[in-house]
Amino acid sequence: MRRTMFAVPPDLAALLHAGCAAALAPVERRRLAGWLVDQGLADGPVDEWLDELRDRMLAALDARGEATARELVEDVPELGRQISFGEGKRWAGKVGLSTRLLFLLATGGDIVRARPLGTWVSSQYRWARMSSWLGGDLAAHAEADARAELVRRYLAAYGPASFTDVKWWSGWTVGVTRAALAAVGAMDVGELLALPGDDEVPSLPAGEAALLPGLDVAVMGWKERSWILEDDHVARLFDRNGNAGPTVWWEGRVVGGWGQRPSGEIVTGLLEDAGAEAEQAIAAEAAALEDWLDGVVVRSRFPVPLEKELRGT
Repeated sequence: MRRTMFAVPPDLAALLHAGCAAALAPVERRRLAGWLVDQGLADGPVDEWLDELRDRMLAALDARGEATARELVEDVPELGRQISFGEGKRWAGKVGLSTRLLFLLATGGDIVRARPLGTWVSSQYRWARMSSWLGGDLAAHAEADARAELVRRYLAAYGPASFTDVKWWSGWTVGVTRAALAAVGAMDVGELLALPGDDEVPSLPAGEAALLPGLDVAVMGWKERSWILEDDHVARLFDRNGNAGPTVWWEGRVVGGWGQRPSGEIVTGLLEDAGAEAEQAIAAEAAALEDWLDGVVVRSRFPVPLEKELRGT
């Protein structure tokens, strides 16, 4: 969904695939094909060549059961070719053909990211056939039905929410978002949207503190977050692409962030005065998290300014 990986149960994966990811697959294939043609990297007609590589990659996965990108390059050497992108831009660089084709196969629902190499915090991982990993293919859904069910689930969990929130979260166009909202009969609650009969804004939890990890769904569920987060805090808690770092919550609002030092110590940084009760509760949550991690050091995929300050990097 919106070219981002989500960890979800199989029933939701099927809805996300039908309602979001499947439409991206042809777009991403055309982009990859264009790069290959422009850079002269394809051995023959590009569409035929991509189909051949796809079949060989899947055959290699079938033979191995699970495989890393490096192992797949050993089996299909052409995957080691490097694609240049962003020429003349600040973000210019190169990416392996294996990376782009794995992304394309995942977007198409053929494969899934499987177990990591080493410990659970490893950034290296294996890939597997979707059907072998789940014990069967994803359930089939009509695109419109899947989108309606996704909106229903989203508003049930995050509503009332704005139209901008729904469009951003799903990655859909304006027209597709409107159609999905209409399909579930979304109703106006002031300037927000909610499911029929679910028009009460929930009260915020009293006396509760929480330390949530980077990219947690509680902070990434909305694009417009002013009701849970002061605008002045955004630059310290998010990177330039809108990725959230580790956050500290008090009574349903973000009041700061946290980081982990190389020793394993959890350090919090509050961006506003939440009061003595909040400070005590947050300290207790930090101690509990530090005990639970038991020396394992977790690094955010997208470190943000406050986290870097707190962990001393």
